[in-house]
Amino acid sequence: MQIERKKVSELVYEKLKEKIRNGDYAPNTQLPSESELVKLFGVSRTPIREALSVLSATGLTESRQGGRTWIKEINFAEMLEPVQFEMITVEEVRDLLEMRTIIEAEAAALAAERHTEKDLKRLKESLDAFSMTVKDDQIIGFEADYNFHETIVKAAANPFLNQAIENLSDLHIKALKFSLSKNLGWEMKRKEVYGEHERIYEAIKARDSEAARSAVIHHLTNARNKLADENLSPAARVK
Repeated sequence: MQIERKKVSELVYEKLKEKIRNGDYAPNTQLPSESELVKLFGVSRTPIREALSVLSATGLTESRQGGRTWIKEINFAEMLEPVQFEMITVEEVRDLLEMRTIIEAEAAALAAERHTEKDLKRLKESLDAFSMTVKDDQIIGFEADYNFHETIVKAAANPFLNQAIENLSDLHIKALKFSLSKNLGWEMKRKEVYGEHERIYEAIKARDSEAARSAVIHHLTNARNKLADENLSPAARVK
């Protein structure tokens, strides 16, 4: 019986999380009371309480004076838990991409001037690994994507720049999972991303700083713009 109760609580948790994400339950507002949730879901208090405990443990809600549960305002910069990251908005990922554009464009220009043969080899390996996302449309490819961009920053040979990007690595990886997952099943988009990576690689290999800078700006700006199309229908996305 305990297993069944756990299954019910998980369903309640998923429904509550969905309502928070959809805005049915807005940040800085109270969740319905336990009694109201019991009526809403048609279950006993036990799975309701278990679901509320999970919401609180994952940082989506908090208890305030009076004993009621409130929905927290989720801040992207504080998102360290996987469940919290599910609440990330497209706009916040775009803000991160904007910041990366500013930093990584100059890093690419420096990498074009300063890269070693070892840097170039690692960059090519990351590029080849990312090419698998074109061949298999069910691979997200965030590891290869992250390694590619990380290698560019390291090839810039500036320890402060490298440390600044490393401090953002957790958010970077999670944002990559979020944004690249939008390309699953979209062969043309995946080919576009690979082609953009390839142009960055060729510019760095040729030690063309301006071309490398421009290629990164083009690549990350495209990534931001594509996220704006997330809510479009498949027919609209093809246009």
